[in-house]
Amino acid sequence: MARLLIVHHTVSPATQELLEAVLDGARTDDIEGVRVRARAALVATAADLLEADAVVLGTPVNIGYMSGALKHFFDTVYYPVQTDTRGLPYSLYVHGDNDTSGAVRAVESIAKGMGWSRHRPPVAVTGRPGTDARQDCWELGAVTALAALERSEHTEQG
Repeated sequence: MARLLIVHHTVSPATQELLEAVLDGARTDDIEGVRVRARAALVATAADLLEADAVVLGTPVNIGYMSGALKHFFDTVYYPVQTDTRGLPYSLYVHGDNDTSGAVRAVESIAKGMGWSRHRPPVAVTGRPGTDARQDCWELGAVTALAALERSEHTEQG
């Protein structure tokens, strides 16, 4: 069974809406064989990450940067998983009041340093999430679940 890890910092109704959309997409009945595990960024561990075939990261923008909780997650797992997660597919969703570029840049920089592979462009939402933002997050969850399935199948063959 493939494993998709969703590491998130969900502190507002807006980030909760986005997380729920990602979860709905990842757990769609159209995709079989993927176990989805959502973990808050402050409790997600290196062991969680080492078990994952793909990861979705979710964060609000705090003072132009990713949340401190997601930064804590990266600080905690960076060295323990650095070589073992190279090539890991990842996706990102970000919510901010008016600008998400600093948070996106920071997360992508760290993920690149870890050798992860961006599976698709980030979903960056400003203001109250509308139908399009929720749909984008649903798709993000679904396609990243498929990436987990593909990586799992490739790993089993190799």
